[in-house]
Amino acid sequence: MLKLVLIILGSAFFFTHALSYVGPGMGGGLIAATLGIVIAIIASIFAILWFPIKKFINKRKQENLKQDKSNEEEK
Repeated sequence: MLKLVLIILGSAFFFTHALSYVGPGMGGGLIAATLGIVIAIIASIFAILWFPIKKFINKRKQENLKQDKSNEEEK
């Protein structure tokens, strides 16, 4: 087991030349996929945070409108 761990760690840290070519299509696809994942994560965090905040804001607006109406009726 220790040999297997050492082989995996050794191959992970000692790179050799791959002698391969990554063309512009593959590079563009990699960039697009990476940006898509990052944007999806940001959008999900925004959605998780935005909807409760929006609900709270709308609730405060409703309460303020009710309070304003009651103040106008008293006058």
